Amino acid sequence: MMVVAPIGIGNNILEKVRKTKPHVILFDMSLKNLGALSVVELLIKNFPDSRVIGMGLIPTQSEIVEFVKTGASGFILKDATVKEFVKTIRDVAHDSKVLLPQFTGSLFAHMVEHALKRGKGRASRSVSMTKREREILVFIADGLSNKEIAERLNVAVYTVKSYVHNILEKPALHSRLQIAKYTRDEETPST
Repeated sequence: MMVVAPIGIGNNILEKVRKTKPHVILFDMSLKNLGALSVVELLIKNFPDSRVIGMGLIPTQSEIVEFVKTGASGFILKDATVKEFVKTIRDVAHDSKVLLPQFTGSLFAHMVEHALKRGKGRASRSVSMTKREREILVFIADGLSNKEIAERLNVAVYTVKSYVHNILEKPALHSRLQIAKYTRDEETPST
């Protein structure tokens, strides 16, 4: 891991990123006066090969929702340990999405509620699931983290991650939100 450029307030961020071509960008989300969310959106739009991790103090649920909507790859608290920073950066560099467990439950519940209110069509019925995948689907729809699911099923977190990965590989299911929507649709009889 190598820091290619620190970029401060007032610097031309887009130009620096264009010159240095970083794989991962760690962005201070507390720079509200600079329109941090707008900058993150610009970075993602202009540099799709770079991954953006937001860093800040404890955000509100609405701030996390808005941050996730930008398409960023992760979020970490400023007071995280060095080990947590390194793990988050490495996970994001390997195309994982990282959001702190304490935010995923409320965020996921908000996203499911929003998706259900929008009332879009049902997910494809051609998605076939194993019994264990269906169990995990229900837990995901309830907003449980991988760790919580692992504890309930008495399996390793890695095992749950593998199942979630397999579920996301199914046609028509590309995010945890679509998994939740699919699960809710399956539980609700067609009219």
